[in-house]
Amino acid sequence: MKDIKIKGNISTTEGVYNPLSPSKAAFYSAIFPGMGQMYNEKYWKAPIVWAALAIPTYYYQVNNSAYKRFRTAYKLRKNGLQDEFTSDNGISSVSLQTLETAQKQLRENRDMSLLSGVIIYILQIVEASVNAHLLQFNTDDNLSFKPALIMNPIRFETPSVGLVIKYNF
Repeated sequence: MKDIKIKGNISTTEGVYNPLSPSKAAFYSAIFPGMGQMYNEKYWKAPIVWAALAIPTYYYQVNNSAYKRFRTAYKLRKNGLQDEFTSDNGISSVSLQTLETAQKQLRENRDMSLLSGVIIYILQIVEASVNAHLLQFNTDDNLSFKPALIMNPIRFETPSVGLVIKYNF
C-alpha cells in the first residue's frame, strides 16, 4: 500500500484545511511559550501562559535563595563558625535541627516549583496543538447539540428526570 503525501493546504467546502497547523503551533509554543497561542490567533491566551510560567519561576528563585542561605548557615555552624543566625556573643536564634528541617522543606518547595513549571510548559504546548486541531473543525449552524431535561408528567409526586440528546448533521 502506498502512502499519500499532501503538500500545502487542502480546500474543502467548509474552508481550508492545513494539516501542518497543529505541529506549527506546538513548535512555536515549544520555542517561545505563548507563541503557539498567538499563531492560533488566540492572543488573549499568551499573557495567561506567561503568568502561569512566571509564578513557578518566581517561587523557584525564592525557595532556592532561601535554601542556599540555610545551607550556608548549616555548613558554617557544623564547622564551628559564626553564621547569620548566631549573634556576636554566641547565642543562636535557630537550632541546628531547625536549619536541617528548613533546608529539607525549602528543597522540596523548590523542586515542586520546578516540576509545576515543567508541567505548565508542556501543557501550553499541548493546548496550542489541540486548539489548532479544533480550529479546523466544521462548526456551522447545521451542527448542534441540544441537551434537554424532561420531567415525567405521570409521576409528578416523585419526580424522575430524563435526558434527551439531539444532534443534527
